[in-house]
Amino acid sequence: MIANQNQFYISPEEYLAGERESPIKHEYRRGKIYAMVGAKKPHIIIASNLVRLLGNHLLDNDCVVLTSDIKVRLEEANCYYYPDVAVTCDERDLSSNEDFIRYPSLIIEILSPSTANFDRGGKFADYQTATSLQEYVLVSQSQMSIECFRKNEQGMWVSQTYSRGEEVNFASLDFHCQIELIYQKVPGVALL
Repeated sequence: MIANQNQFYISPEEYLAGERESPIKHEYRRGKIYAMVGAKKPHIIIASNLVRLLGNHLLDNDCVVLTSDIKVRLEEANCYYYPDVAVTCDERDLSSNEDFIRYPSLIIEILSPSTANFDRGGKFADYQTATSLQEYVLVSQSQMSIECFRKNEQGMWVSQTYSRGEEVNFASLDFHCQIELIYQKVPGVALL
């Protein structure tokens, strides 16, 4: 994210109107907009693998897998984010024509050096305001490592990390696969 430090407060309505016209994507956080930077090849391949694997898994189900072209609206946090991958199973999202969803059950962010701290900190805190969210997943693009934060029955977030040779589980979707499938064809990482 790159912020324009000289900007004034932008309302969510102004942001959405501008975003519909903008040739580049921006995220919105509490009245400020942040330009999205382009992704590198490993990031794109990992995201594509996840969308394909999750899409195939959910083919005969009412959930949809969405790419980084859809925003997630977090009303309580007053944010709009473009997660790398989002899954919603909520009828309100499925029947809406809006250019954002409100009720994600799973959100995946692929970490880059410039966004990792924010993805782990402020963004995760903002995402936790979505009561529908059951899992928040952080995927490294530099090593075979996936950290899954899962909401337990007490409403607490519990972390589980997966690495080479392990089976990844996204419990919210009853999804299981070998971690190597998520990193398939990623230059350098898959060979580590």
